Amino acid sequence: MAVAVEKLITSDILKPGRYLGNERLAVHKAWDTTAIRWVLTYPEVYEVGASNLGHIILYNILNAQPRQLCDRAYLPGQDLAAKLRETNTPLFAVESKRSLTEFDILGFSLSYELGATNILEMLDLAGIPLTWRERQGGKGEFTNLQSPFPLIFAGGQTATSNPEPYADFFDFFALGDGEELLPEIGLVLEEGKQAGLSREHLLLGLAQIPGVYVPQFYDMAEDGSVHPRRPDVPKRILRRVATPIPAYSIGLVPYVETVHDRLTIEIRRGCTRGCRFCQPGMLTRPARDVEPDKVVEAIEQGMRATGYNEFSLLSLSCSDYLSLPAVGMEIKNRLKNENISLTLPSQRVDRFDENIANILGGTRQGGLTFAPEAGTQRMRDIVNKGLTNEELLRGVKTAWEQGWDKIKLYFMIGLPGETDADVLGIAETVSWLQRECRGKGRKPLNFNLTISNFTPKPHTPFQWHSVSTTEFKRKQNLLRQEFRRIKGVKVNFTDVRISAMEDFVGRGDRSLGKVVRRAWELGAGMDSWYENLDQAFSAWGDAIAQAGLDWKYRQVENGEWNLFHIQEQKRSKDAENTQFLTPNSCTDAINRVSPNSLDTPLPWDHIDTGIDKKWLKEDLQRALEAAIVPDCSFEGCSHCGVCGTDFGHNVVIKPPAIPKFTGEFVPNTIKSQRLRVWFGKQGNMALVSHLDLIRLFDRVVRRAGLPIAFTGGFHPMPRISLATALALGATSSGEIADFELTVPVAVDSFREKLVREMPTDIPIYNVAQIDLKTPAATQLLETAEYLITVAALEETTPIQWQEWIDTIKAKDALWYEHTTKSGKSQLINLRDRLFELELVENYNCIAESISVIRYLGSYRQDGFLLRPEQILFMLGIVASGEFQLLHIHRNRLILRV
Repeated sequence: MAVAVEKLITSDILKPGRYLGNERLAVHKAWDTTAIRWVLTYPEVYEVGASNLGHIILYNILNAQPRQLCDRAYLPGQDLAAKLRETNTPLFAVESKRSLTEFDILGFSLSYELGATNILEMLDLAGIPLTWRERQGGKGEFTNLQSPFPLIFAGGQTATSNPEPYADFFDFFALGDGEELLPEIGLVLEEGKQAGLSREHLLLGLAQIPGVYVPQFYDMAEDGSVHPRRPDVPKRILRRVATPIPAYSIGLVPYVETVHDRLTIEIRRGCTRGCRFCQPGMLTRPARDVEPDKVVEAIEQGMRATGYNEFSLLSLSCSDYLSLPAVGMEIKNRLKNENISLTLPSQRVDRFDENIANILGGTRQGGLTFAPEAGTQRMRDIVNKGLTNEELLRGVKTAWEQGWDKIKLYFMIGLPGETDADVLGIAETVSWLQRECRGKGRKPLNFNLTISNFTPKPHTPFQWHSVSTTEFKRKQNLLRQEFRRIKGVKVNFTDVRISAMEDFVGRGDRSLGKVVRRAWELGAGMDSWYENLDQAFSAWGDAIAQAGLDWKYRQVENGEWNLFHIQEQKRSKDAENTQFLTPNSCTDAINRVSPNSLDTPLPWDHIDTGIDKKWLKEDLQRALEAAIVPDCSFEGCSHCGVCGTDFGHNVVIKPPAIPKFTGEFVPNTIKSQRLRVWFGKQGNMALVSHLDLIRLFDRVVRRAGLPIAFTGGFHPMPRISLATALALGATSSGEIADFELTVPVAVDSFREKLVREMPTDIPIYNVAQIDLKTPAATQLLETAEYLITVAALEETTPIQWQEWIDTIKAKDALWYEHTTKSGKSQLINLRDRLFELELVENYNCIAESISVIRYLGSYRQDGFLLRPEQILFMLGIVASGEFQLLHIHRNRLILRV
């Protein structure tokens, strides 16, 4: 049964448009005609979750399955969460508005070590017990699938890497790519539901699917390793691999501005560069290119279907997609008249050239990000970055020559074998790049640096390493002092406390479940957001201490799980800058720690990612020798163990020829026609803000293919002008917008195309052609007519309401103290601004009397206007009572003739 959320999703909460579930391309399937009902539950706020590509892809794939339905839910803001708890209303799915407990299965994305507390928050808000044991009655007994609670599972990078710290909370984990895995899970659920299987047999059936890990069928040994507790489940669980399908990336165009407010298309999945610190690179092998023509087709179709003015090509290493210049140029040529821009994530600086610069340039040149990772050649070789100083300079200099004055660089400190000379090498490298990129008539090259603390990750060669927080702080201070002498550089450091906590949880075992739960109870949540960092760290620290595991956390905090550890010796300042850790000293250090330390069982050894643990140990040894392993996508096989029947092989597609560049977008500023549109804002769209409405109109015009004119200048904007803003939550049947077109369009045709692309809650009432020289509607505003719904906080008769209105109309002056934007107070006569006032309707409810009042008041843009709240002020004066404004409806805007 649908939750009555209209009483909760109101204009008094932050961004109520988050919870409407009415986005363009949202899929609404009939509840009663589906057998299995999913909810993809993203444990972050809507702006993060709704723009996540994996979330969109799996949502589209699940809704493409027959007899299956997929809805969505997100972590609510604190204001809505408080309302849910106050009213005892369970968390709901945004499209159907049904409680999460009504669905068969909830799938959470777990892509961050400390993100599980947000998952527990969502489960608690939904009224679902937090652990699989509690959901089964506390005794581990299995119930039928038709139990009060859905199956709860998690997927994502962290779930695939090491699910053990979170094993208490999930019925199962989906490991690896989900495009093929989730539909298989759906089929097993459908068959099990039809057959009336017990929950135990259903989970046992799921455990037979490659990629499904059911932790309750496994036990943890004393050393933290995990083994089956029954013979009919696999000893090791295989990570799933799927081929990316770009067409499923097209979907969900939110009305609220999101973190990645653009179309995103995946061009390559997996990375074989072999950076030894990089978990995504190890967990996504083999590398698989997408056919260039499919990428181009998806982008062109996606831009037409969504109306976005920006798209992004996504890969762990976009520059390793050899077809990138050809694909980018083809799209740029096809869409060059539509003011479309391309953005790319962090790129390989050694592959950045003029071809890539050309596809990124244009009227809205985006930012540029490179990740050298280390400041010296020796450290880049240790981490197998495969980047030389010459390649770094060539890439940065190419960007500078192509017009970029600011570049973002990522570095890491705390890497294995790192010395102070390597740390200071970061500052030296940045200074050197600045010196090499100077020229007459050009601004100096500026850098934004993010310097993160290395956090060891499971399934990487550096999974056996750690660094103390004290050492991190010391190295950060070294760099702070060094960068004080360098101008044009902004440096951001990662908080060392959270890095240690990520390490502790990320490499933890099943015993950490009680820590995760207690951290949530103590207020940990939204841990990746800066403003909650102190609260989160305190909660996690207290939870660890209460669980009696603070000794274990101190090992991580002190860097004691560090196979590169060597005896600290007193050294002078000069010696500090020249200290060098030799491969032999590293090897000796490992032998001193424990001859079998690399063979110690790890909590994630039962997860088969395809990479041989023996190869990881060998690659660690190669790191000690600063030996490079070539990229196996383009050179010889590195024998990591991935390629084969289970995981497939690298797919590298020969790039097509780069099309000839047909020129940059030149904004068409010709104004051949101006059309004035009268429209409404009703229903759910009343909860969409004015800025979001402006973005919506831009996308509607693009989808409709209307020849909109653009402004000139560096950032051309479409010539769409809304007469005025409408308060959030207010409805209207009288809004006005002006459109300027480059070529004349028949009025009826324009209206038809606009109506076809507009949400139904934004009705188009009228379209009229006006003279090009006519002032914009915003300049002609004279008056506005409103219907306001007002409540008197005590019972009142219609006669009394009429008397109050008559009293207001009879007065010559009603003075109101107004505070200007500059903070000055001034008295204004509200009666001068009121032209008509009448009682339309009155009815009494329990303990209050409600009236609908129509008024016509001044609405000039010079500030001479009458707001609905000021009508309540006048009522309060004449009635000597209190009133509450329940609803605002704007009937019409009246323009000066």
